[in-house]
Amino acid sequence: MLYPQRLTQFTKEHTEATAAILCAVLLFFGWFALHLNFLGWALLLLPAAYVIGGYESAREGLTTLFKEKELDVDLLMIVAALGAAILGLWQKEYHLILDGGILILIFAISGALEGYAMQRTERSIRSLMSLTQDTATVLRSQGEEIISISQLKVGDEIVVKPGELIPTDAMIVSGISTINQAAITGESIPIEKTVGEEVFAGTLNGYGALKLKVHQPPESSLLQRVIRLVEQAQTEAPPSQQFVERFERRYALVIVVAGLLLAILPPFVLNWDWETTIYRALTFLVVASPCALMAAIMPTLLSGIAHGARQGILFKNGTQLEMIGKVRAIAFDKTGTLTTGQLQVFQVLPISGYTEADVLKVAASVESSSEHPIGEAIVKAAQNLNLSRSVEVRAIPGQGILGINGHQEVIVGKADFVQQYVTHLPSDTQLNSHVLLHPALTGTPLLSKERGRGEVLNASELKDSADLLEQEGKTVVWVAQGKQVLGVIAIADQVRGEAARAIARLKKLGVEQIVMLTGDNKRTADSVAQAVGIDRVYAELLPEDKLDVIRRLQKEYQTVAMVGDGINDAPALAQASVGIAMGKIGSDVALETADIVLMADRLEKIETAMRLGKRAQAIVKQNITVALGFIVLLLVGNFVGGINLPIGVIGHEGSTVLVTLSGLRLLKN
Repeated sequence: MLYPQRLTQFTKEHTEATAAILCAVLLFFGWFALHLNFLGWALLLLPAAYVIGGYESAREGLTTLFKEKELDVDLLMIVAALGAAILGLWQKEYHLILDGGILILIFAISGALEGYAMQRTERSIRSLMSLTQDTATVLRSQGEEIISISQLKVGDEIVVKPGELIPTDAMIVSGISTINQAAITGESIPIEKTVGEEVFAGTLNGYGALKLKVHQPPESSLLQRVIRLVEQAQTEAPPSQQFVERFERRYALVIVVAGLLLAILPPFVLNWDWETTIYRALTFLVVASPCALMAAIMPTLLSGIAHGARQGILFKNGTQLEMIGKVRAIAFDKTGTLTTGQLQVFQVLPISGYTEADVLKVAASVESSSEHPIGEAIVKAAQNLNLSRSVEVRAIPGQGILGINGHQEVIVGKADFVQQYVTHLPSDTQLNSHVLLHPALTGTPLLSKERGRGEVLNASELKDSADLLEQEGKTVVWVAQGKQVLGVIAIADQVRGEAARAIARLKKLGVEQIVMLTGDNKRTADSVAQAVGIDRVYAELLPEDKLDVIRRLQKEYQTVAMVGDGINDAPALAQASVGIAMGKIGSDVALETADIVLMADRLEKIETAMRLGKRAQAIVKQNITVALGFIVLLLVGNFVGGINLPIGVIGHEGSTVLVTLSGLRLLKN
């Protein structure tokens, strides 16, 4: 009983393949009947092969003809096959009926193979769908309850056990675990997450049990939005495909008219007999059809989209996959793109008698009551120290913060602000100048000269060191306790570790111009640009200014990409030939405005995307060349070499399958 069930399932899932198999069986027995001169059986079996093998093509061709008033290649194939059958009956050359049947069989096999190839592409793209959970375990007053994902509401608390998929986007309210986000970001290394951090649908929980709180409807989850964007990408044809489709409609009409002329004129012009004339006209209809040309583009681009999705690169449509390979200039936003977008302690300069830890502890004692980003950076750098919390904390906007710690006044802020509360700056004291050894820090301090422990600095030298750090784009915070300055802390938005390497690779790849667009001051922008290897900087820009720069670049370089992450980048992302967004895991602006989203926020993925685009372009060009080459060869063979109908079909359909499989090369990693 198992085999019939499997056969039934195969038939349902592979209709075209089943039709091709039945058509082949019927043709074989039809040929056998003709060989044994069983004409009645042959005339029964061969038409059955026509109906079963050609039904789908005839249906699609007639639908296109009557609904869209257009001719397509499916109808041309059926006309050619029926023409061969009619000619065979008329001339009693029954092998022609077999030739028409072979045409239909090869066309059916080609359709089945193309369908399989496209299904493989679609399965690869839609593999995200398998990551969606059907149910979630919700905490109720009476205990745990398993409900459908669609029933989840904002505010529900759900439980995810070790090894389970996260059912929907949510915030962790209890527990700590590693989360494998490879399905979303393309990164294979699990990320440790704990209370207050967001997790995403389709990611895999690691070792710990988590209690999550749903903070947005399940249908708005990042995974669902990505799936919708991928589905949209599949339905939108890029300009090259639209051109080929328009070309096909006109081309099919030309082929039909030319076929009619070839079926009528040769007996009068070339003295051909009518059988040869009609047979050559039917063969012409087959070999001149643009099937391979139609298959030259979309399988390639869909395969590229699928490949990109596996790499954490989300292409919204095939147009952008084509376009990214043509980019000649790239504009980068600074904050959150070339930099991490998060302030961190870069350097601590304590005076003699104090350590970096002492300076951080004093500063963090008051900054722990602040919500300012600079304060948060200082507190984060001091998180492993034994902190005491100051009292009577007062923040002076734009200046600094004060408080009482251990019966002494603590002042943290700008130099002018701190100097109002201290008797004097440090004089004839020793300043230890070196990088604070904190695990979050990267980079090297850019002092004008090396300063070692024990070197004596006077007040002027200390001020000069602070000024130099500010010139390098750092924010310098002075720290004092009582009436004594303890030292300074340099704060900076850290440059991404991979930024310089990524930009160097883009230049090596052939990008002619790489610029930075930022609303930050020129001094800070130049510092970051020098660190990552960007030569051209546009600073202190408003969103509309960024838009103007992109327009100017497009006039000079035509195809320009913009890489950004925030709302202020949206106009430039929309104007650019290719808008590339740093995903920021779930950013609506990134997903909706940009053409390409880097789900893992990895700059080196831009090079991957460009190489993928260039490879897709090369494969499309190869496919078009092969398709046109086959058409020309078959046309010449039809009128010079006298190829028969089955050979014409094999050449025509073989080229179609060849370019389809060629496009699938992009599915490989």
